[in-house]
Amino acid sequence: MIRNLLKITTVYLNTRFQKTTADIRQATVQASLRRVRPCLMITATTLIALIPVLTASGRGLDIMVPMAIPTIGGMLFEVITMLVVPVLFCWREENRLPRQKPEG
Repeated sequence: MIRNLLKITTVYLNTRFQKTTADIRQATVQASLRRVRPCLMITATTLIALIPVLTASGRGLDIMVPMAIPTIGGMLFEVITMLVVPVLFCWREENRLPRQKPEG
């Protein structure tokens, strides 16, 4: 899931870049807006589906809860990654700009 997000965001950003900082930031925002909704929908449905597992009592509880807790942690890590990766990508591309030779 995260690998797919990174690939799609990177390809989209690489095709949208011009040569200025404003263009890089605009492309990053557009790519992020494009990917935020699907990732949040997947994360929300997974977390909602795990709520009954965490609040259940009865047979199989000793197996299900230890499996649900890391899954919830993974989903929270995915949300953090979804918010941080575009910022880091934008920062990296902006740092590359001064090193590029001027056009002309």
